[in-house]
Amino acid sequence: MVEARLRVIYGDTDQMGVVYYANYFRYFEFARSEYFRAHGGSYREMESSGLMLPVAEASCAYKSPARYDDVLVIRATVSELRRASVVFTYELFREGEPRTLLCTGRTLHACVGRDGKPTRLPESVARLLEHPNATP
Repeated sequence: MVEARLRVIYGDTDQMGVVYYANYFRYFEFARSEYFRAHGGSYREMESSGLMLPVAEASCAYKSPARYDDVLVIRATVSELRRASVVFTYELFREGEPRTLLCTGRTLHACVGRDGKPTRLPESVARLLEHPNATP
């Protein structure tokens, strides 16, 4: 599990000052990138090697709104690691005591090569993504 932090900017909110619903998926993407960095890799390196992990499915369950200037904590976890795909799960909180759970989410990523065809996750990437709670 990796925790990423960011502050909500004005441009992420709607007319009511609440984070626009689609922006939560951007926050998930930010946390995934931080997951790779925290484990010694990066999306850029992976893509340079010809491997892509496009989102095949995404979901978000909204519990409470995030607002302009909130500091968000996004927990990203690899919950499933398969031969040619990976599932990340997310918990997004407003920082503070107590932390307020704002939403939970999930993204399923297919592993594809430069040609866009499914391919097996290379061992090096699988090791980078390994997590004690992951299922092979």
